[in-house]
Order: sequence, then C-alpha cells, then structure tokens
Amino acid sequence: MRHLIDLATWARREHFEFFTQFEEPFFGLVSEIDCTPARDEARRLGVPFFLYYLYHAVQAANAVPEFRHRIEQGQVYAYDRVHASATIGRPDHTFGFSFIEQQANLADFVAGAQAEIAAVQAVGGLNLTERTGRPDVLHCSAIPWVKFTGLTHARSFRHPDSCPKISFGQVFAAGASQRMAVAVNVHHALADGYHVGQFLDLFQQRLS
Repeated sequence: MRHLIDLATWARREHFEFFTQFEEPFFGLVSEIDCTPARDEARRLGVPFFLYYLYHAVQAANAVPEFRHRIEQGQVYAYDRVHASATIGRPDHTFGFSFIEQQANLADFVAGAQAEIAAVQAVGGLNLTERTGRPDVLHCSAIPWVKFTGLTHARSFRHPDSCPKISFGQVFAAGASQRMAVAVNVHHALADGYHVGQFLDLFQQRLS
C-alpha cells in the first residue's frame, strides 16, 4: 500500500523541486561492510550468502522511510514496504530481472527467492515485466567477481525512475575480517547522504 505525501507541508519540498529538474538526479557512494559474522551465520544456516545479505539489505532499506519513497507522475508516495528486484545470473552469463518479496523472516524470504531464481533461470531475456518493473522495489545486483571502489548505472532519462539501487561487490579478506563493497545510488529529490548512511549503518548492524 502507498500513501500520498503532501508536498505543501513536506520538509523536502524545496529539495524535491530542485533535484527533479536535474537530467541526472541520482547520486551514489560506495562503502565497505564487514561481513565476517554474516558469512559464518549463513554457512551455519545453510543459506546462500547472496540471499542472506539480500534479506538483511531489504530489511535495512525498509527501516529507512526515504528508501520507501517514490516519485510517480509528479507526486511523491510513501510505500508501506518495498521489495527486491534483483538481477539473477544464468549459466549462459545473461541475467534476468526478478521480483523477490520482502518477508518478516529469513526462511520465508529465502524460500520465495529460490523459487523466483529458478523461474528466472528457466526463461531467457531480461524478464522485464510489470511485476519486476514495479515501483515499490529496490534495484539490487551482485557483482561477486569484482572488488569495486566505484560504480555507475545505465539509465534512460526518458524513463521515470526513483528506485534506490544497491549493488554488492566481491567478498575479500582484510586482515582477519571479510569485507564487501556496497554501492548505493538514490534519487536526491527523495534522500540525502544522511539517509544512505542510515541504511549502511543498519545493514552493518544486521550483518554483525
């Protein structure tokens, strides 16, 4: 469910009016996350690490109201919850888009995600549908082959888009710990660096 935000009384009204005029209103940053205990816990539970950290990223994003705000036809809406539209790789090295519903507990999330992954891998093409392209999602992708320090996204400026984009890099050793780069891109009319920092702090807390 979504709720219309009254722009006349919204604290971000001027920010919204300013940044929606930009050709590129998104900004992004990359931060490293300590995932040492999270990898151990995923192994203990027998859960793929990708699904383990994706679950916690979705939960962290839902806890930051700005990550649930969307611009639709010039209006701003707050969604009660948002889900993951993650890119799913295939053996032929193509990928397809998915829709993975947010769930309160890890087991339900993993079960739904595994069914969706199997469905996406069973078809070809982008799997871009009304379901995978809905606005109440986070655009998520994993790039486990690359220890990146920066990341950009392909975007069509003609296509209205205000969904946060979260990308996860290669897990690498840093002394006794395991770390992973996380890139977060958000629409500046809806969120600032403070809100990205909130998400990253919550994500780190959950993985710790």
